[in-house]
Order: sequence, then structure tokens, then C-alpha cells
Amino acid sequence: MTIPTLIPAYGRDYKSKAAIARDLNSYRDFIISGLHQTYVNKEQLTAENFNSIVVRYAQLRKVTSFKLINGIYK
Repeated sequence: MTIPTLIPAYGRDYKSKAAIARDLNSYRDFIISGLHQTYVNKEQLTAENFNSIVVRYAQLRKVTSFKLINGIYK
């Protein structure tokens, strides 16, 4: 299974991994980057069994990864 790359939705941006984790685990929307940009949240990611994800932030210049541990992306 591929690891999806997410970008913040609705013009949001982040300065830290902790801020991303807070919104990700609060079911805020992100966009799966690719040909067809699809809006997703934590519920949809876990339903599709995405245990690892990558998020681009800081105006898409930085990248961080998360793993699903005990129902929480860390």
C-alpha cells in the first residue's frame, strides 16, 4: 500500500509537527496530493487503513511523517 502525501486544506498552513498532529487528530480536513485532489480527514484515513502518512507544511517546503499508534497519529 502506498503512503499518501497530505497537504492542509482550505488555505491552512502549519509551522510545527505538533500543530499538524492536533488538527489531524481533531478530524480537520486535509487534501491527498496527486492527480485528483481528494479531501480527507482522520476517520477516512483510518477506514482506508492508512497507518502511515506524510504531510507537507510550511508553504509546502517541509515534510513530516506520522504513524497511527493506538488510534492517534503521532
